[in-house]
Amino acid sequence: MTRLDVEAIRCQVRALDFVRGTAAEIALWREDDADARANLAIEGMALDAGEEALFDMLREEAVPPPLATAIVLKLLGHPDADPALAITPATIE
Repeated sequence: MTRLDVEAIRCQVRALDFVRGTAAEIALWREDDADARANLAIEGMALDAGEEALFDMLREEAVPPPLATAIVLKLLGHPDADPALAITPATIE
């Protein structure tokens, strides 16, 4: 299980230099997220509470989807993660 300290990740996200989404963009991203979460639930792969909190925080911080994906890859320590992205990989417990 991956344990996520969402507030620590939020601090790292806030330190990143990126263009935040507009209110209209964020609304669209939230709709897309809701659709994706519903599809995951239908497939029996619903997000756990920590994952829900992470994605909610990324929307609260107006993180564009491509950067959100890069952050998740870095958190997971994925081999395709950008090594220069200033996000600390999550600890596995």
